[in-house]
Amino acid sequence: MTDGIRVWAPRANRVDLRLGGDTLELSRTDGGWWESRGLEPAPGTDYGFLVDGDGPFPDPRSRQQPDGVHGLSRVVDPGHDWAASAWTGRQLAGSVIYELHIGTFTTEGTFDAAAERLDHLVSIGVDFVELLPVNAFNGTHNWGYDGVLWYAVHEGYGGPDGYRRFVDACHAAGLGVIQDVVYNHLGPSGNYLPKFGPYLTDGPGNTWGSSLNLDGPDSDTVRRYILDNALMWLGEYHVDGLRLDAVHALTDHSAVHLLEQLAGEVAALSASVGRPLSLVAESDLNDPKLITPREANGFGLDGQWSDDFHHAVHVALTGETTGYYADFEPLSALGKVLTRGFFHDGTFSSFRERTHGRPIDTERMPTWRLVVANQNHDQIGNRAIGDRLSAQLDAGQLAIAAALTLLGPFTPMLFQGEEWGASTPWQFFTSHPEPELGRATAEGRIAEFSRMGWDPDVVPDPQDPATFTNSKLDWDELANGDHARVLDFYRSAAALRREHPEFTDPRFGSTSVEVNEEERWLVLRRGAARVLVNFDGTAHTLPVPDGQVLLSFTASGEGLAQPVGGERLVPAHSVVVLG
Repeated sequence: MTDGIRVWAPRANRVDLRLGGDTLELSRTDGGWWESRGLEPAPGTDYGFLVDGDGPFPDPRSRQQPDGVHGLSRVVDPGHDWAASAWTGRQLAGSVIYELHIGTFTTEGTFDAAAERLDHLVSIGVDFVELLPVNAFNGTHNWGYDGVLWYAVHEGYGGPDGYRRFVDACHAAGLGVIQDVVYNHLGPSGNYLPKFGPYLTDGPGNTWGSSLNLDGPDSDTVRRYILDNALMWLGEYHVDGLRLDAVHALTDHSAVHLLEQLAGEVAALSASVGRPLSLVAESDLNDPKLITPREANGFGLDGQWSDDFHHAVHVALTGETTGYYADFEPLSALGKVLTRGFFHDGTFSSFRERTHGRPIDTERMPTWRLVVANQNHDQIGNRAIGDRLSAQLDAGQLAIAAALTLLGPFTPMLFQGEEWGASTPWQFFTSHPEPELGRATAEGRIAEFSRMGWDPDVVPDPQDPATFTNSKLDWDELANGDHARVLDFYRSAAALRREHPEFTDPRFGSTSVEVNEEERWLVLRRGAARVLVNFDGTAHTLPVPDGQVLLSFTASGEGLAQPVGGERLVPAHSVVVLG
């Protein structure tokens, strides 16, 4: 905290500061700000604000909430002796991302415990660790998307000091850090922002509640609140990138969209600190404008998720065709995604019952701008029982998913535990202390899946502590049976990616695909390399030129037959990489 204590409350008649046992009246200044110049509380001091006599409330820009989101804020010393001071950053192009949730990645569920597992991530070729949201929320555990104090780090994970230690440890291990941030809504408990000012809009909300006021009266300061938060993670905490949650839910009709403004300010910070800073959006729009450079009238973000990749791979492996999976039933859908980036690029979406998406300019757009995954927190956790691919697929099919993700043309993202086919689920869990909110959350979740035909007795209660503990990784699995085989394949595929430039070639034109719908096989060509995939439960002969086997995985563990006359027999549920 510098230049005294300040808080924005444009419609208040009086704002007081609660500092220790004292209550001090603040002075109103321009722009609706209230301050006490010259007052510099020492680190460790607790404080809060009273607005027109109501409160005290935590500081909207609080860096620490030692007693939870309903308690007082604490002054934090922003200084830190960064051990990895020589860190020069990582670029997104050519990298592998690993998505993890601090609370379930280890038994302890802390930053310090997660830092002890970084050598494992290095061993599977990871370049970036992407953390699910770590900002302060009410309760002891949840996914992190119910945050209400965006500047504070959740105490249960280790607070701001633990976060700094984790970022430092990642950099010392050669890993960048991407922080997942949520700017489209706030959680249902502990959101005191409306007490201070018009942070939320009176207009239409979104799936998760009221939307942020990005383009209405007094929105300039609300936008600044978001922009400063982004710059905090990248500047104060030395984070290397941000994953922007559900940007399609950001309602902004300004001439300069919030995302474009953010990209410009982050580019300026990157130039100042001398290291790459990446912005990756989650978007449901399939709109390449997000990742089109600002010089070409785009928003200038570095990357965006392509859920079409996940859907196409999932359907090809599982055969599920309900809901939004329906359009991805033909194997050619996967072929299109691998060569065009999006499946829905101006095509009719049966799930949405309308045309969806826009084509990518594959002549100019590099493939690495699309971040893809065969599993992630959303696609697992939003299933009724939080089951992973490993719950229904054999080891060969898991290796196929790995090969398409790691050796395909896009930026791969792995989800914690997938690299060994973890048997633990990753379920939807909450810990709302308010009985009414907890009950409503649980009943709503169970009712939703009951309407879809699920037995309500098998849908986990998100408020049950066991739902959370069941979602923690079991690190004892790594050395056992198929878990060890799958892990070895991930490591080998990551090594191929590093050693052979064709697997990180960012040109769409260097990738081509051949599919056989009847026999359910696919050949992915990456330059001179070929990835042969047999999705079928029966062995098939594929017409491919001879080549050196760089890597292979068969579901049964059997060896590969020698090629005959330009054809190669690929066993059921197997993948072969030729160079």
